[in-house]
Amino acid sequence: MSETMTYTVPGMTCSHCTHAVSTELQAVAGVQAVDVDLETKAVKVTGEGLDDAALRAAIDEAGYEAD
Repeated sequence: MSETMTYTVPGMTCSHCTHAVSTELQAVAGVQAVDVDLETKAVKVTGEGLDDAALRAAIDEAGYEAD
């Protein structure tokens, strides 16, 4: 059964930002889809067995901080 986790990433300002965050998140185990809304700074991650710490670490690895 898939689950969804949503984060706010205020540092994202352009398409390069969204690409960097999406790429890192898609590499995390269990992630099936990443939807980034640049206007609202929302990042929605869908998958199975999602690990909050791993997802936050991936956002950090991309150079951003998740609220």
